[in-house]
Amino acid sequence: MTEAPAPVHRGTRLSRDARRAQLLVAARDVFAAHGYHAAAMDDIAERAGVSKPVLYQHFPGKLELYRALLTTYADELVERVTAAIDGTSDNEQRVHAAVAAYFDFVAGEGQAYRLVFESDLRGEPEAAAVVDGALTRCIDTVAAAVTTDAGLDTPRARMLAVGLVGLSQVAAQYWLDSDQAVPRDEAVSLMSGFAWRGLAGFPLIHG
Repeated sequence: MTEAPAPVHRGTRLSRDARRAQLLVAARDVFAAHGYHAAAMDDIAERAGVSKPVLYQHFPGKLELYRALLTTYADELVERVTAAIDGTSDNEQRVHAAVAAYFDFVAGEGQAYRLVFESDLRGEPEAAAVVDGALTRCIDTVAAAVTTDAGLDTPRARMLAVGLVGLSQVAAQYWLDSDQAVPRDEAVSLMSGFAWRGLAGFPLIHG
């Protein structure tokens, strides 16, 4: 998970990696608040407390900055889902953890999920490829577990994986947009229980 760096005053010297992380957090906040098209590099530099030349030393333009940010959070989502699936061999717990991964991602700091799920730049091929690639990797991770444990062929395992990933994403976004009217743990249990009742119908081929 990407952590926000401590506030940095203008003129403070940072390592290149630390400065890049600071700029990405500032960009996340500006893009999430205004969208890609309305955001300006001036706004991002001001948010980060740096001059525009410093910002351009790290990112040659707004599109390159957005792609870097999108890649960072798309990778974070994939890492969360992969950890959920790999963290246990109990399939019911896997389903619960996978659903929880999406809820935790949408509730993460700075509304980063909007960059992945609600980007106004989906028409830009490279940005779309980042998002679609993250979705595919999540589906692949879930499908591999379903194929191994239920003995389904790849097309059928992927259909189930698409269902679980889609359910998790839409439910998590709805939960957040509905002001979290249902407590997070209860919402995760409701949706994972719903998904598990369907997946549990496929018998394990090994014990």
